[in-house]
Amino acid sequence: MSENPVRLGYVGCGWVAQQLHIPNFAALPECELVALAEVRGDLGQRVAARYGIPKVYRSHEELAADPDIEAVGVSAPFSVQGRIAEDLLRAGKHVFMEKPMAVSIARGEAIVAAEREGNARLMVGYMKRYDPGNVLLKQHLDAWRAGGEMGRIVLARNHGFGGNWIYALDPNVPMESSTEPAPPAPNECPEWLPAEWHGSYEGYLQQWTHNINLLRYLLDDAAGQARVASVLLDADGMTGLTVLDIGGVRAVVESAYIGFHAWEEHTQVYFDGGWLRTQAPPLMHKELPATVEIYEAARDGRPPRYVQEVAPPGWSYREEVRHFVTCVRSGEPFRSSGTDTLNDVRLYEEIYRAFLGM
Repeated sequence: MSENPVRLGYVGCGWVAQQLHIPNFAALPECELVALAEVRGDLGQRVAARYGIPKVYRSHEELAADPDIEAVGVSAPFSVQGRIAEDLLRAGKHVFMEKPMAVSIARGEAIVAAEREGNARLMVGYMKRYDPGNVLLKQHLDAWRAGGEMGRIVLARNHGFGGNWIYALDPNVPMESSTEPAPPAPNECPEWLPAEWHGSYEGYLQQWTHNINLLRYLLDDAAGQARVASVLLDADGMTGLTVLDIGGVRAVVESAYIGFHAWEEHTQVYFDGGWLRTQAPPLMHKELPATVEIYEAARDGRPPRYVQEVAPPGWSYREEVRHFVTCVRSGEPFRSSGTDTLNDVRLYEEIYRAFLGM
């Protein structure tokens, strides 16, 4: 483990960067924010001044050329952030980027190739893997699978019906705005996807990529063996059911947007002899992890057992950047690496091909 703080640059300072990642990186003593790149010059200057960031660039290329920077965080539109990450990785910078890693397999493969070329590493911000409640559930899940007493896994499911994703947002986090418009984002959808489906495709992967990735994490799909079994979506291309085969386990993603004041999402894994469940907290609640429920059916003369376990307090968005900085300093692998995330990108395209019958 290096004793020196990670010298971090950040690209982009829009809503997500200002509300989540820049404050969380700035709060870590193991991290030193040394540069900011933002195409809107007035915005970049104001955010840099607020957080005491000494260098401000107008482009990520300028930041990539700075030899003092060893790692970079990226927040940009879907179709732009992959290109930015690719350039930074080739320049030898370790990169933390917002999900989705890419909108197409072609871009995802180019990003992974850039990792190899630059001898750098990519972590994708799948914050659900870092929620202390989900981490606790996985510990129980791994123990049940290893022990065998609970039998086989019958079904895994994630119910993601959304709601108000900024419920519990901290009103005290300062926000800077710009008089300059952001440049238009280019289209990066797969070439085979008809143009009329681009919006729905991006909407599906923007939201439920998290849910797919979480199921893959819980079921140990590090090798990327997950495949699409069936897709039943409504005409909006988002509402419905997607069934995956993850290592021989049937895993269902229940997707919809509903009118709910907070956040409606839970994950459950059923065994022959019991189940494990987490209820996701409001995404912006800073110290509330997912709740964990454990049920064991009666067996061997013992009565049924139902308990709720309390995970350590923690905010998934804070825990993911802490993980990134820790792994950059130690050299340990990221829990949500670029190589692993490329498997999610392949699943996006497979899901939509099945939906459209292509």
